[in-house]
Amino acid sequence: MSDAPRRGWTVWTEEIPAQTMLDMPPDLSKKVVNFLRALALEVGGAIDRDRRPPGDPMDDMDDLGTRYSLQSPGEPVVFEYVALRDIREIRIPVLVWFR
Repeated sequence: MSDAPRRGWTVWTEEIPAQTMLDMPPDLSKKVVNFLRALALEVGGAIDRDRRPPGDPMDDMDDLGTRYSLQSPGEPVVFEYVALRDIREIRIPVLVWFR
């Protein structure tokens, strides 16, 4: 085992969800980005402690992990994420903005 500290968790947003965030009003987009950044820390902390991450489990994707669904609190935004433990990243493949 290496003595190097483990790096934190990051967020990767697929192309269509990223474009959806760019189409949002700037204040909403900023709230969603901040929420996703905080979510990466929360998901990573849960996984690092062998706990279930937040959200509703949707399926078991075998080699990638479970896909979760979650709503950004107080905002008209729902998204799905997959936590990738080996690279310490959450991926956002789906983001829906209810205008």
